[in-house]
Amino acid sequence: MTQPEPIAAPVKNYMTPAGFARLKAELTALVEIERPEITQIVSWAAKNGDRSENGDYLYVKKRLREIDRRIRFLIKALENAAVIDPALQTHGEQIFFGATVSYWREIDETEHTISIVGRDEVNTERGWVSWNSPIAKAMLKAWVGDEIRVHVPSGVEVVEITEVQYIALHDETDVT
Repeated sequence: MTQPEPIAAPVKNYMTPAGFARLKAELTALVEIERPEITQIVSWAAKNGDRSENGDYLYVKKRLREIDRRIRFLIKALENAAVIDPALQTHGEQIFFGATVSYWREIDETEHTISIVGRDEVNTERGWVSWNSPIAKAMLKAWVGDEIRVHVPSGVEVVEITEVQYIALHDETDVT
């Protein structure tokens, strides 16, 4: 008799406090506002005759499924959350989750800055990259002054870490 395979532990969902608050606010809005409104519309549309040809009913049922899917995703993401405040980190010049990293690209001789955040917080316009993105993976545990190899679509690029900071990162929706 074979032993059943153990169930894998959920992967931690690293995120900043701002990212956690944003996901929690989205979950609250979906559960308390949007889902109840959509269920009322589903009820109204169901009373309008043949459901198989009722465009209103079909659309709102589809929207309700989308909302329920997003709610399940958010609940799982928040349950597996490991909230790390970058401003409270004491890693100094070594790169871990929450670091804001400046680096020099040898290929075009330019300096860039990124912040390593959770997968649900990515914002390329602000330079926020996921901790499991190729560049972040290459940088994790590196120190200021290290040259690291980053796998990019065109091959491998060498970058030099010039500065590491741990600062509070605020979502654009934060008012504090």
